[in-house]
Amino acid sequence: MKIEKGSLDMKKTVTNSGNFIAFEGIDGSGKSTQIKLLMKRLKSMGVNCYETKEPTDSPIGSLIHQIMTGRILTDNKVVAALFVADRLDHLLNKVDGIEQKIKNGVSVISDRYYFSSYAYHSVDMPMDWVIEANSQSALILRPTVTIFIDVDPDIALERIKTDRCRSELFETRDRLVRVRQNYLASFEKLAFDEKVIIINGNRSEDEIEIDIWNQLEEYFK
Repeated sequence: MKIEKGSLDMKKTVTNSGNFIAFEGIDGSGKSTQIKLLMKRLKSMGVNCYETKEPTDSPIGSLIHQIMTGRILTDNKVVAALFVADRLDHLLNKVDGIEQKIKNGVSVISDRYYFSSYAYHSVDMPMDWVIEANSQSALILRPTVTIFIDVDPDIALERIKTDRCRSELFETRDRLVRVRQNYLASFEKLAFDEKVIIINGNRSEDEIEIDIWNQLEEYFK
């Protein structure tokens, strides 16, 4: 499924800039696995690419990780604000900021970007507030395309139990159901500004990988 209502031409034009592909999904969606598979494919093709994630490993991102694993307690509005700061640093950091990498011709593949904030933080606060809080990031850099791996929350929870020894702050069924609903609502709300491709994540890794590549191949020709 594609969300392509935007009047802007979101397809890559002939420039020296790299692509920016953001992967989204509820916890347990399998997006991290699919990013690894995509990176392997791109490198085999000789594509200059860089893998990253949010929250980052910066001091701000490390603080977020401690909150998400319950080692630090704070209000959800504080968490949302920390994600805004971490994302701006992710974009603009003078050492490894991804905005400059893309301008230099590097294609960036990111595990989460601002749609994650829209989906997760709007469980506890108005989505419009979260979107506005992240508006500077959207102005600085919109993804070439956002890949959303859509998986049933029950399947996601089974994967989490199998793959991880520690549950994070958001990993309960009721919350994952609401987060998934918020993802879909945010895609509709921003359909005229963003290109989003929805991938059925309830299938095998191989089937998902092929589907994703069929959608992304045109950007790497």
